Amino acid sequence: MRTAYRVLAWLVAIEVVVQAAAIAYAMFGESKYIDGGGVVDKALVESGTVDFEGVIGFPIHGINGQIVVPLIGLALLIVAFFAKIERGVALAASTFGLIVLQVLLGMFGHGLPLLGLLHGLNALLVFGAAVAAVRAASAAMSGDRIAVV
Repeated sequence: MRTAYRVLAWLVAIEVVVQAAAIAYAMFGESKYIDGGGVVDKALVESGTVDFEGVIGFPIHGINGQIVVPLIGLALLIVAFFAKIERGVALAASTFGLIVLQVLLGMFGHGLPLLGLLHGLNALLVFGAAVAAVRAASAAMSGDRIAVV
């Protein structure tokens, strides 16, 4: 169970990196499209004909952020109860709580763009919590005691 815990925590951290890369690819592609004279408006988005380099980053970011990452985080929390890792449940619960907050910030950020600042900052917190969980699992597996902050 400790290996499963560590793998799930790593997956959360990796998914944060995927999320950042996907949205950056999408935004840079959209910027290039606009700089080339393209117009992105509600009509274009609803037409389903949006086609510029990087547009795939939007659905990747959305699907990962609303489905994949929360499911991995939930699995991490469930496994934490059986893994017998010092502070493992607390770290998994913190990670999952930050993931839930991240989803909410992403959803409500469309109506209040200022939340995008918190969305970006919270992504770093999710990453940090996941890495702390990885470290705790690694320490438990090796028999070491490390300070997990």
